[in-house]
Amino acid sequence: MRRNTWQREAVRAALAESASFVSAQALHAALRDSGSTIGLATVYRALSDLAEEGDADSLTQDGEALYRACTPDSHHHHLICRRCGTTVEIEARAVEEWARSVAREHGFTAAEHVVDVFGLCASCSDLADRASRP
Repeated sequence: MRRNTWQREAVRAALAESASFVSAQALHAALRDSGSTIGLATVYRALSDLAEEGDADSLTQDGEALYRACTPDSHHHHLICRRCGTTVEIEARAVEEWARSVAREHGFTAAEHVVDVFGLCASCSDLADRASRP
């Protein structure tokens, strides 16, 4: 475990304030706007460390790493809106069983997986439906 510095705690706090996944650049801009002198490289490093330790979720969307504060010590999956970024943590027992079964079938042990489901949330679906009507 890495030691906690004021920079790391600032990144952790800013990440906790974000309602959805956020890029390092966006988080850095928010920190700078609030008067922080933290550097972008430090934000990247802190986010990477937080994700590695399980305190943040990370995913790649359109080639960019995005991060979100996470419930530590809790394996879960996400539903993520492609339009607004709304994210919902979900349990997926069927996925867990499938992953263990497929790994076992092929002789794998200690298998890990990440499952994120992308779509449109109810609000964005409603907007898309309204926009498509004549």
